[in-house]
Amino acid sequence: MTEDRPRRSGLRGFGHEGPSPWTDLDRPPLDAAALRHDLLVPGGLWTALDVVELTGSTNTDLTERARAGAADGTVLIAEQQDAARGRLDRRWSAPARSGLFMSLLLRPTAPRERLGWLPILVGVSVASTLSRVAGVQAGLKWPNDLQVEIDGAERKLGGILTELTGEAVVVGLGLNVSLRADELPVPTAASLALAGAEVTDRAILLRALLREFAELYGEWQAAHGDPQASGLLPAYTARCTTLGRQVRVQLPGDRELLGEAVALDGDGRLVVRTADGTRQAVGAGDVVHVRPEPR
Repeated sequence: MTEDRPRRSGLRGFGHEGPSPWTDLDRPPLDAAALRHDLLVPGGLWTALDVVELTGSTNTDLTERARAGAADGTVLIAEQQDAARGRLDRRWSAPARSGLFMSLLLRPTAPRERLGWLPILVGVSVASTLSRVAGVQAGLKWPNDLQVEIDGAERKLGGILTELTGEAVVVGLGLNVSLRADELPVPTAASLALAGAEVTDRAILLRALLREFAELYGEWQAAHGDPQASGLLPAYTARCTTLGRQVRVQLPGDRELLGEAVALDGDGRLVVRTADGTRQAVGAGDVVHVRPEPR
């Protein structure tokens, strides 16, 4: 007769199915129960929060949940994604627990024509949180990139992707936290650690970010999505690295627009003034900041 082996405790990876999440002590796993305790409060925006070890894309997963009727304020976080999607369906991945990879399910009451401001609202929330909590001054490159300056060069810290699903919006965020130099996917990428952040604890950053977003989102909703009345437009303008710059915008259909980024219009589109003084509003496109030629 064989005696059953005792169950392992589950503490710090013991009894954990598959590789231990503590294989890299600089990158501890998130504690979903603790996050729920602190963030899912009565009357608050956040209503459900899950942390998964691995998934293809949190946006894809949460979009499916939205179609199945998931509640407003649902948060899905992945310790690792292996088929994450950016704008234009670009794919990317990162080492496990090296960043914040998450999606938010929102069912806004603001007018549908104002929903283009949501990625901008997320960007402002992230930049404000990083400045206040981590001591990192992040810039916002229109429409959805988070940037930081390292050794005089602008480098990408993260990105935002929003997708409409019926009456719901799924907002995805990828933020590089502890990526090391030899782990960067491209030389123009960056992480909070490489930017000298005072705080790189993902749990602290996550709590602060979701609370910041909930507050700003509430103000935006109360103003019916009006970017001026809610204070979103001036907050974004103060952090935007694109406005006032010469830009080259890659438009659909292999077209290109050259000019100065001078403003955002009422729908959150970038207004570009060309050499002949014409102003054109751009709702989608890849923006390249053009460095002025030396005199």
